[in-house]
Amino acid sequence: MSEYPNTRLYINGIWRDGSNEQLPVVNPASSEVIGNVSNASNDDLDEALAAASAGFQQWRQVSAFERARLLRKAAEILRGRSAAIARTMTLEQGKPLAESLAETLSAADIIDWFAEEARRAYGRLIPPRAMNVRQMVVKEPVGPVAAFSPWNFPLNQAVRKVSAALAAGCSIVLKGPEETPASCAELVRAFADAGLPAGVLNLVFGIPAEISRYLIPHPVIRKISFTGSTAVGKQLASLAGAHMKRVTMELGGHAPAIVFDDADVDLAVRILSGAKFRNAGQVCVAPTRFLVQQSVYGKFLEGFVKAAEAIKVGDGLMDGVNMGPLANARRVEAMEALTADAVSRGASIATGGKKLGNRGNFFQPTILTDVPQDARIANEEPFGPIALVSAFADYDAAILETNRLPYGLAAYAYTKSAKTSAALARDIESGMLSINHHGLALPELPFGGVKDSGYGSEGGTEAMESYFNIKLVTEAT
Repeated sequence: MSEYPNTRLYINGIWRDGSNEQLPVVNPASSEVIGNVSNASNDDLDEALAAASAGFQQWRQVSAFERARLLRKAAEILRGRSAAIARTMTLEQGKPLAESLAETLSAADIIDWFAEEARRAYGRLIPPRAMNVRQMVVKEPVGPVAAFSPWNFPLNQAVRKVSAALAAGCSIVLKGPEETPASCAELVRAFADAGLPAGVLNLVFGIPAEISRYLIPHPVIRKISFTGSTAVGKQLASLAGAHMKRVTMELGGHAPAIVFDDADVDLAVRILSGAKFRNAGQVCVAPTRFLVQQSVYGKFLEGFVKAAEAIKVGDGLMDGVNMGPLANARRVEAMEALTADAVSRGASIATGGKKLGNRGNFFQPTILTDVPQDARIANEEPFGPIALVSAFADYDAAILETNRLPYGLAAYAYTKSAKTSAALARDIESGMLSINHHGLALPELPFGGVKDSGYGSEGGTEAMESYFNIKLVTEAT
């Protein structure tokens, strides 16, 4: 397929092949190899690290005003190429073309937001105890960053890391996703074409474990940002801790969605079904455990099943498709295994539960009921189009189930009671809580979790803080 580009490394301002044998890129809708991505060796990584070290010394001297100007230019370039980038993303990732286009335009908005934050990284003066003393708090860029970005959102995960680092004055080595490399490379190309100096932003691909083991301990790297599974995140955080590296971790989730008996049930069905099956459920903040109060359980389940069955599953490039394929065959196998395990333990399938077709990685939007707590899917993040719906009796029961798992990334709730909303904000153990709407992931909002879902933020002003060192300057005159 000539319309899909092969993807190369970007090191010190040059697009080039990696030293290792290239890796195949597969279209998840057809299971066909559509291209290749370069595979970095340790020698390639050494060049990227040397480039990032030199690039940092140059970029840190550029004023915040000029950094912001360049970031805004990159955002405009990205918008101008959005249609082509969206098509590339759908080819390699599978999501419907409309979702790919929305992600590309959102990425440009994120760049714009961090561009403005670059100009507002204020320090402060502290009133001294003596009149001849001046006390200043100064923010300085932490240094070269190693960032690891996943395949489910090839632009919107990478762009948060890249934009925050560049806005703060850091250089960055981005390890992009091998499954979805070309759209991620187009993000880097936008910055390069906007005039970013060579070495400030470097893009590598390769075997994830090998790349992380090499980059994280390297003395050039001062900060790590990782988005991915909890299991891998814990390993990388441990490795970073052994070398005293600053870390931001945005890890897995198992988001509860609570629907109380005073909620607008139709609204809850409409918003939650869209959120659950977006990107075929391959979203870290996707609602998974739907907890519905007993008196409205039947109405919610009926509407939710109807919404799931109305979803058109297919190739994301086809008109009218609402949900594309899963990323790879392994995800389909995982959905089958989780469903079979739940059913074997007494769960019922309200709809779905099966692979679709003999070509590509398609799986039906699936709703399970009566899922016992010892089922794997009640404890493991499915990262796919499977929802668990159960009834609860009262507020305390809902909170007990909500906080049962070690995850704490996102949570959702629907209620018309201000008292209940206030209680939820106090009681739910989660980094993010959205009530009566789906209001997460805007550039200006914090984005991160607690407990096993990680720490640090990938959004809001909080995202910038981890890219700065805080320096106290106290001077007597």
